[in-house]
Amino acid sequence: MTRSKVLTIALCLLAMTGMATAQEAAKRQLIVPLAEGGFVAFKSETAWTDTKKASELQLMPAILGSRALADDNRIVHRVLKDSGGRFIFGYDLWVAPNPTVKQFRIVVRPLDPQYESKLRAGNESEGEPPQSEVISTFAKSTEAQTLDDGDAFSIDLLVNQSAGVKIVDVVRVAFDRANIWDNNPRALPRDFSLDAVELGVKDYRLLVNGNVVSTGKSAKGAAGTLLWFYVPDRGRFIVSLVPREGYQFQKVGIIEDNRIEFTASGNHYEWLSSSPILPGGGTWNLWVLHDPNYTPLFGSDTPPARKTDGVFEKFNSAVAAANENARKARTVQPSTLTNKTSPPRAPTPEPPRRVMIGGADRIENLWPRSP
Repeated sequence: MTRSKVLTIALCLLAMTGMATAQEAAKRQLIVPLAEGGFVAFKSETAWTDTKKASELQLMPAILGSRALADDNRIVHRVLKDSGGRFIFGYDLWVAPNPTVKQFRIVVRPLDPQYESKLRAGNESEGEPPQSEVISTFAKSTEAQTLDDGDAFSIDLLVNQSAGVKIVDVVRVAFDRANIWDNNPRALPRDFSLDAVELGVKDYRLLVNGNVVSTGKSAKGAAGTLLWFYVPDRGRFIVSLVPREGYQFQKVGIIEDNRIEFTASGNHYEWLSSSPILPGGGTWNLWVLHDPNYTPLFGSDTPPARKTDGVFEKFNSAVAAANENARKARTVQPSTLTNKTSPPRAPTPEPPRRVMIGGADRIENLWPRSP
């Protein structure tokens, strides 16, 4: 296991009268391959200048656009842009990898003047107009630092002391590209398959035989490569875009834009979402697995038993019963010769049923395969 080394290079830094408000187009880090082997990754973040508040902004994306370009002589040029597309800060990173000992020598340098002139001249093919403003950079180079494979360090770039925030570049180096990615498994490269396509329902309605049995107003809803819902006395239904080996999925339904529809055991189910269930919409075949014996974690829907009446409750019940008998005795009964009948009693309403919904990325998370 590589040790985590975070070196804060306190280089000075530019005071700004205001911070740009444009978000970076993506939260992905920029990864640059090195000619002599290895990779260097850049990811800019915003943070508080007060270290006591640092944890509150650790996961926030950078508020500026950025780029990184490998050049000759082990140099990587790193520049940041504001919301108007102007380059406002840049620096060079000298990186010398040593695959034999699995280490990197690192020096942070001021931005190369020739590269700065090229940037300021603009590039019409990329939609970059010329700019007259000088690109700010560091005053001098740092001392060389040695980093182990997989280590990272941070650089304070732009600081707004009055607002108490700063922009920080996090730089990571590694010889294996897999070790350069974020820790989030979703950020790791995967082979494409239908399991990479996520389904989702939001602000939903669930109908059985045309009758609404449940609604959900949450904008978050449920999402995953598989979706499922549970209805008491009917069981759980798991839906998938593809059949699953070892599981009895049946091709009995469709997904059409914001609607899931299928028939199972003679009952017709419709699951409606306020937004398309698939990102691109369209109409697709659907595989359904019926799990009639599913038992939800919240337990039975049977209402709890009534508490045994105490002495005072029994007395009150007896008084109420006597009053009811007296009322009936005073009521004139209809003649047996008439056709009048007592009005039918209103049916006792059924208690509401607790419906559950959810999503998962693997069928094994919902229904473990039998050994």
